[in-house]
Amino acid sequence: MLARTRRGGSARRPIRSIGVITALTTAALVGLAANQMTATAHPPEISRQANERPAPARPAPARPVAKAEPAAATSAPATAAKPRPVTEGAVLGRALAAQVTVEGVLTHLREFQRIADANGGTRASGVGRGYAYSADYVARELRAAGYRVTRQQLSFPYFEETRPTTFRRVSPEPRQYRGPDDFRILSYSGDGVAEARVHPVDVNLTPPRSTTSGCETADFADFPAGSIALLQRGSCDFNVKVRHAVAAKASGAIIFNQGNGTPTANRDRFETFGGTLQRSFSIPAIAVSYAVGAELAGSPRARVRIETDTRSETRTTENVLADLPGPAEGRTVIVGAHLDSVPEGPGINDNGSGSAGVLEVAVRYAELIRKTGGAAPPNPVRFAWWGAEETGLLGSQHYVDGLTPAQKRAIALYLNFDMIGSPNYELGVYDGDNSDAREGTSRGPAGSAQIETFFRSFLAERGQKSTPSGFDGRSDYGPFIAKGIPAGGIDTGAEGVKSKSAAELFGGVPGVAFDPCYHQACDALTPKPSSTDRAKKEIYRKLAVAYGSRLVGNVNVVPVDLISDAIATAVGQYAYDVSDVVGAAASASPAP
Repeated sequence: MLARTRRGGSARRPIRSIGVITALTTAALVGLAANQMTATAHPPEISRQANERPAPARPAPARPVAKAEPAAATSAPATAAKPRPVTEGAVLGRALAAQVTVEGVLTHLREFQRIADANGGTRASGVGRGYAYSADYVARELRAAGYRVTRQQLSFPYFEETRPTTFRRVSPEPRQYRGPDDFRILSYSGDGVAEARVHPVDVNLTPPRSTTSGCETADFADFPAGSIALLQRGSCDFNVKVRHAVAAKASGAIIFNQGNGTPTANRDRFETFGGTLQRSFSIPAIAVSYAVGAELAGSPRARVRIETDTRSETRTTENVLADLPGPAEGRTVIVGAHLDSVPEGPGINDNGSGSAGVLEVAVRYAELIRKTGGAAPPNPVRFAWWGAEETGLLGSQHYVDGLTPAQKRAIALYLNFDMIGSPNYELGVYDGDNSDAREGTSRGPAGSAQIETFFRSFLAERGQKSTPSGFDGRSDYGPFIAKGIPAGGIDTGAEGVKSKSAAELFGGVPGVAFDPCYHQACDALTPKPSSTDRAKKEIYRKLAVAYGSRLVGNVNVVPVDLISDAIATAVGQYAYDVSDVVGAAASASPAP
């Protein structure tokens, strides 16, 4: 998941007989139920061959065991859901979910871990060969399953912090700030040194601290050239704020957290945060906590020094797209996940988990279609793995930007799966109608609410609660909804902290991040936390007590199991019938 930044006609009614798929479902549920797998706490040893492309690895469980189950003692059941009617799509979805196993997903995750281990501990786009080998692996698995695979190349702006950034207050009262607790560099920050007086730009320290700081050029009307702009998070993307600062001849930029809510209930709005400017800038730019920002805003004569050592250049990466051969008479359903990690680690939860879940569903979907004699449902399903998501949703943006008007109209919907195995998980369903109306989120295009209802119903039918996950632009649904394409999906939380009420719904440990290793080296199947990081060790000790063997490295197999089945069920349903989604889109009036 990206760090913080800020219509067609009715579907054709399916006319296939339900008999073939019904018979297949019976066989799948009876013959394959024994193959439902749960993960063990100690996965098999992973080979580490440094400069070889990984060989194909197919799921080959040694013995059948029961599927992973949520911890009923700590998770409140959902109210009983009204069963969906039995349709051809529902039947296909159940058959597909019966074949998708946790062990199958973990097989792909082990390969992603092996690739990272052999390539500097990362699978980031543009860094070494880890991403390229991940794309090779996904493409091989798909071709072996019978897909037509397209590897879509793209160039993108690459950013690297070559030496740790330093930040200190020069006067009055000199102070050395410490990263990452006090500050973090913003991706695509400029390289160099900025030492100057700090000038607050339209900041608001009065609760609820609503602000458009730096979002408008008028905010810089009296800005002293050469000063360092002190900007407050909120209302617009970071790159907008910094672009305006550069235009006002600022020598550097500091964006401090907004401070809305309370430090206890809204820690992510007070603590230091990571973020991206999405393109290269000429001035040093950092993010700081609300406390540091408020301190500087309250010191009119504060002078600070920022030193950055960065590299920005153009590099290449790719998207991997997969389609089954054959005619495409209906509307296209796209199911995607970003394949890249951040440079700091292997990205096994973010987003190896989503990539592996989508890959396992794709492989099993092709197998089911072959068993029906190769006659696919009316709506073609395209599976996609995006590159450079962590750099600013660049792979998915490149794909969407390349669509012709006719190709865009042919897409019924997009399903996105980013971080489906967070250790201290929640079950967040993308809030298609923005009924939760969280700050910084938006309503999805017409039809998105129907996708939200589908996934919420899926979870409720399995006795699971869910929570709204707002469209805040942090994952690959962003470019699709910007073009009016309905979108939906499920995630399990990132750096946000699980509240007591969330722990009552989903179990786990309150007061701890959903993924304590988010964007870190320990986001791995074989995490190696620093021997000095006692707080992190204590967090994972508590998580181990809560979840036991359901934690495999930095992945919790409970949500992996549920969401992989949700992906399968959605693929089956929408491969046959997208009428509720495209019907809503066709009849909707323009969004306010």
